[in-house]
This record gives sequence, structure tokens and C-alpha cells, in this order.
Amino acid sequence: MTSQDPGGLPACRAEASVDLPLDPATAWDVVMDWDGQSTWMLLTRVWSTDQDGQGVGGGVAARTSVGPVGFTDDMVITHWDPPRNCTVKHLGKLVRGTGTFAITPTAGGSTFTWSEDVIPPLGRLGRVAWPVVRPGFELMMRISLQRLAKEVGR
Repeated sequence: MTSQDPGGLPACRAEASVDLPLDPATAWDVVMDWDGQSTWMLLTRVWSTDQDGQGVGGGVAARTSVGPVGFTDDMVITHWDPPRNCTVKHLGKLVRGTGTFAITPTAGGSTFTWSEDVIPPLGRLGRVAWPVVRPGFELMMRISLQRLAKEVGR
């Protein structure tokens, strides 16, 4: 289900994918290691909260920052289907919407797709700015996924 802003408009989508030389179950274990995401997710430290970040209702938090300036994104897991996909709902005032991590089997291992259905802050202004913000947002996602691929390729 796609997130909607308070006005009922669909969320703004961002998505990035990477091929991993891992079978789906192993890729799932790597991607769903919330603390481990801190090693590859750009400018972000991630950790599990409720239920050790496992299953529907599990909690996750992520602190994104540059030096002392940043924000913490609290999330709750709303869909859990190992080793295929996990969806989290962003609970904050700044970051709202849903994020999905999906693992798809391939001949050489797996494809990991990270998608975000974002409800931009600042209402209509945020929605109007999304086409300008989206390329940078997706670039950060792609850099993070390249870091992940490099890490699992070692």
C-alpha cells in the first residue's frame, strides 16, 4: 500500500537497486541486520528498538547527520515477509511515509531494491520541490547500495 499525504495525494517515490552475489536468504540476513546497516547506509546510524527490529510491530530507529546537525527517524515494521520484503512506516514529523526493502532472486544471487514513498515536509511546497530533491535523494540511496555491494563482495 502506498503512503498518502494528509491531503490524500500519493507519496513521492524514490527507488534504487543493486545486485548482490548472495542467495536471497543470506541477502535478507545482511540487509535486515539493522545495526549492520550503519556500515553501508550513508551518513546514517541504524539500530533496532522494539522486538529486536523483527516482525510486524518491530521497531527501528535511524540517526542521519552531518556532524552535530541531523535527525532521528523512528520507524515501525508494517510488513514482514522473509526473505522477500520488509516495509517500515516512518513515524516522524520530518520523515513520513513508508520504506520497503525487497530481495528478488537472480541467476547470480539477488537483487536488493530499496524504495521510499515519501510524504515531503512543508506540504505543497515540499511536493513542488520533490522533482528537484529526488535526484539527490536517490543518489544517496545508490551510494549506500554501492557501499553495501562492496562490503558483501569482500
